[in-house]
Amino acid sequence: MARRRGNPLALAVLATLLERPMHPYELASTLRSRRKEDSIRLNYGSLYSVVQNIERAGLIEAQETTREGRRPERTVYAITESGRLELFDWLGELLSTPAKEYTNFEAGLSLMGVMPPEEVARLLDERAGRLREGLRTWETFKEMTAEQGLARVYVIELEYRAILQRAELDWIITVVAEIRAGSLDGLGDWREYEERFGRGGFPIVTDDPGSGQGHPGPG
Repeated sequence: MARRRGNPLALAVLATLLERPMHPYELASTLRSRRKEDSIRLNYGSLYSVVQNIERAGLIEAQETTREGRRPERTVYAITESGRLELFDWLGELLSTPAKEYTNFEAGLSLMGVMPPEEVARLLDERAGRLREGLRTWETFKEMTAEQGLARVYVIELEYRAILQRAELDWIITVVAEIRAGSLDGLGDWREYEERFGRGGFPIVTDDPGSGQGHPGPG
């Protein structure tokens, strides 16, 4: 049965239950102890919903329900054979197939034409500073894990994120320099668009249906 694969938290639940049956609170504790919230959005409410959804899909099943004292009942879940097949098929897809990801930063870049180039350069400078701070944190964490003898494979996703941040930082530095030097291709069109539609201007009505083509602002 085809399923929409939209929440990596469901994949994390399946992967964790592959080790042994657990109840949702134990799942959350295990994922947090392994710092999976650095890569996968995790909170207890969403985890509980995910558990319910994949149980309805037949990927996991309730094994037993227990209660300790006055605490709420806890249902222990185990992965099913369908869940095992889904886990490896889904994980294989994520690792092998590039997918379009709609990031907030890319959305901001696509609409930055409504702001003055100098303001965008300033904001990108701020972002670059935050990226540098994040990379310093990563270097500190990497040194700490090396001292603890933690193998690289256990932090491979954090290494990947750091590589992306370094590449983004280098790209931002280049773009900011080009804006400030006036050498960014299309900068004149950008300034014209911002003057018309940005903070200090008003939209200009035109009868030309192709007048909006190729500008750096909102599409």
